[in-house]
Amino acid sequence: MNRDFSIILLMIFSMIMWGCQDNVAPTKEEAVATQKGFPFWLPKEKPKRTLSAAMERNYDNYMAPRPEDNELYSQFKYTELKGFDYHGGDGTISRRDPSKVIYENGKYYVWYTYRHTSTSPKGAEKSNDTIPSTDWDLAEIWYATSTDGFTWEEQGVAVPRPPKPRVGWRSVTTTDILKWKGKYYLYYQGFMEASGKRGDDCPVAVSYADSPDGPWTPHNEVVIANGAEGEWDQYSIHDPYPIVRDGKIWIYYKSDADGDPRLVRMQGLAIADDPLGPFEKHPLNPVITSGHETTLFPFEQGVAALVIKDGNEHFTIQYAPDGVNFEIAAITSLMPTAAGPYVPDAFTNTQNGRGITWGVSHITNATTWAQNHAVLLRFDCDLSLDVNDPAMKQHNNYYKPEFYYRHGLNREQRERILAANQDMKQKTK
Repeated sequence: MNRDFSIILLMIFSMIMWGCQDNVAPTKEEAVATQKGFPFWLPKEKPKRTLSAAMERNYDNYMAPRPEDNELYSQFKYTELKGFDYHGGDGTISRRDPSKVIYENGKYYVWYTYRHTSTSPKGAEKSNDTIPSTDWDLAEIWYATSTDGFTWEEQGVAVPRPPKPRVGWRSVTTTDILKWKGKYYLYYQGFMEASGKRGDDCPVAVSYADSPDGPWTPHNEVVIANGAEGEWDQYSIHDPYPIVRDGKIWIYYKSDADGDPRLVRMQGLAIADDPLGPFEKHPLNPVITSGHETTLFPFEQGVAALVIKDGNEHFTIQYAPDGVNFEIAAITSLMPTAAGPYVPDAFTNTQNGRGITWGVSHITNATTWAQNHAVLLRFDCDLSLDVNDPAMKQHNNYYKPEFYYRHGLNREQRERILAANQDMKQKTK
């Protein structure tokens, strides 16, 4: 009887073991080999299946698997602005680097770098007290107003160059606006020597007023200093861009580093309780590794950034829920240069940022390098939670042949190709 019972137990144990083997989870390779083809209809949510790295990114890195549904994806449209004279494009008048646009007193306001010199820029070696070295040398900060964002009325100087040796005596440029507790603050770059003499070196200065129309009182002190020797921002703090977040003033800025052979442009962050400082730089700086200028705005609970031009992640729109750790949210093209968007909630301490739909940007070298100057223009987009404009998200754009031909080979490239062709002929004789 005991023997029969042992046999029965052995049979039961064997059946259990075989059943367990049948229930062993398949390996990843086995799952991939047996799963059906990916669905024709792209799932709105990430499907529960083994995915390629590309499909993982498509669901994990972006706000939607299709750009049309991505709230942080847009194309950009451009319009020529009325109301600005450029003296026939001879290079003696330039407007560039616009601030954010704000709405006060029943009209829009924008501030910008304004240069009106006797000549166009001639380079550092030929510059003097009246001849600019660069397009932003010997400049002041002017402003204009508009009721519709298309036609502007220039109001004149907001921040002139102060007397030597105060910060910005050589040039005050690249400003941006902050509204804080009923007062207005313009942050800007302050040059104490012609740009190009040693580099593009400058710190950040600030002026303040009770009205967007001024008068503006200079603080006459550096508010964000250059980094210590050997640090990435040791020479320059460019493009100060303030927003209000967590009850504090967050200023994003750009600096130029490396230079092997070209400068690397990255973006950092400095935070203060008071508009006049002291500002403390974030320990994770740089917080954005690419982009030529700073353009950011509150979005949902975090901060979004237009990352334009330079770096591995150029022509991207990025997002950081904490305002610090940015990730790519969209990839696009023809982004506005030095964009100053209209950001109604930039200073509201919002935790539900609504995004942007338009602003002012610039085009540098509007004619030729010999007449080097910049012009302001309007850009429109759909990076707003409150707007649904499918045409702004259309990404299958077509360009005429002339558009591509303007991006042609230079002389050295043509000579290299001709030489390679000659070498090929010699080898095949």
